[in-house]
Amino acid sequence: MKTDIRFTHRELVEKSKSGDRNSQHQLYGLYVDAMYNVCIRMLDIREDAEDVLQDSFVDAFNNLRHFKYESTFGAWLKRIVINKSINHLKVKRVPIATMEDHEFYLTEEPNEQVEAMDIQKVKTGIAQLPTGYRQIISLYLIEGYDHGEIGEILGITSSTSKSQYHRAKKRLIDIIKTL
Repeated sequence: MKTDIRFTHRELVEKSKSGDRNSQHQLYGLYVDAMYNVCIRMLDIREDAEDVLQDSFVDAFNNLRHFKYESTFGAWLKRIVINKSINHLKVKRVPIATMEDHEFYLTEEPNEQVEAMDIQKVKTGIAQLPTGYRQIISLYLIEGYDHGEIGEILGITSSTSKSQYHRAKKRLIDIIKTL
């Protein structure tokens, strides 16, 4: 009999809902590394990532009663982490340029394709991107959100998300070529 993945760690989640600190600690241990990686990709500053991570877990445990197994606990927690990271960036007033701010808009993929590269070069390149570009690349390529979802998360249109993604990708390719 196949188990529904949405119920992964159900016993720990249910015990955590009732306030069992040991279960909360176990859930924290299971997810802290993955959620830290999401934070650091979004924020790029270790101290900010650690702060947002802790706030995210506190919010998650305080709002566990709202978790209804419509997704996995990890996916639910990841959404909290991403939203908290974006809110943190908004407070720091990191701008995302709109399409109207640029003289061109790419509607097709650039012809230039990136061949298989050293993963470290890609990581280094992403780290060198401006924060807005890094956000779009992280949400789209790494976290798997589509442009409509990214638009909702960042408060921009999906076409702005697409244009930002294309610019970020082009910039990333240029950075990687110099490494």
